[in-house]
Amino acid sequence: MKKTSVRTRVLTGTVVAAALAAATVGAVSASAETTEAPAAAAAVKSDTQNKNLTQTTGLTVEAATKAAQASLDAASKAGQHISVAVVDRDGITRVLLKGDGAGPQSPESAERKAFTAVSWNAPTSELAKRLAQAPNLKDIPGTLFLAGGAPVQAKGAPIAAIGVAGAPSGDLDEQFAQAGVAELAK
Repeated sequence: MKKTSVRTRVLTGTVVAAALAAATVGAVSASAETTEAPAAAAAVKSDTQNKNLTQTTGLTVEAATKAAQASLDAASKAGQHISVAVVDRDGITRVLLKGDGAGPQSPESAERKAFTAVSWNAPTSELAKRLAQAPNLKDIPGTLFLAGGAPVQAKGAPIAAIGVAGAPSGDLDEQFAQAGVAELAK
């Protein structure tokens, strides 16, 4: 009888082990699929009843860009160099435009003003007035209680906000933010 080499025996053993492992994995996968199928069907049924779902309203990127550009255009007509940010309901920046000649601090300030406006569903000029009664509001991370942020609403609820920074006054910043909100109403 012919003796097989060590190399041949190792190779043969590896092939046999791989075949056994594949068969075991296949059997486990098959049994897992059959036990998970009823749970998946229940999840689909639950979702179709809308008992565990929520729907939100938000701006499209196209609409957010249109609003930001309207703010930038209003500032440009007034000879001002600004940055403008549009955030969604959760305060996440959707669009950020730094206008030509805008200061280096203006993009972050615009984002923070927009975040503040959407968080309280109010223009930041109004919120700045509230600091007298609650000065610790300014300590909330990511907020900026300076005029220049305007909420965007649908059915009275905030869905986004526009923040503008860079003009010489907060009143101008807010005027330019409101130009973006007005563009969305067209």
